[in-house]
Amino acid sequence: MAVTRIVANLTAPDPRGLARFYEQVFELDLPHHMGWIAFLTGDTTQRIELHTASQGGSGTELPVISIGVDDLDATEAAVRAAGAEIVYGPVSEDWGLRRFFFRDPAGNLVNVVDS
Repeated sequence: MAVTRIVANLTAPDPRGLARFYEQVFELDLPHHMGWIAFLTGDTTQRIELHTASQGGSGTELPVISIGVDDLDATEAAVRAAGAEIVYGPVSEDWGLRRFFFRDPAGNLVNVVDS
């Protein structure tokens, strides 16, 4: 048996509205929405990862999702421009990652990592 994908589901009272936020900030596509759920996709091949954790590292709250980006500074600027609150970082962690956390419009804690 091989895992072919793992999908993150973010809680949102307005799934389409939250999808617009992620479209804008991360330049994702919205190929399908059904009112109660919206599907966002990107062009790249994605690795499959599933993490289990008791905290978010450095004593932080555990984010509901981590998003790897190729330009952390540009992503931080896009997050701020979209009106989201940066709640941690940007910071270079002791284990070699540079990252920041923000709260999306639905209140989900998101970890953005320079990949």
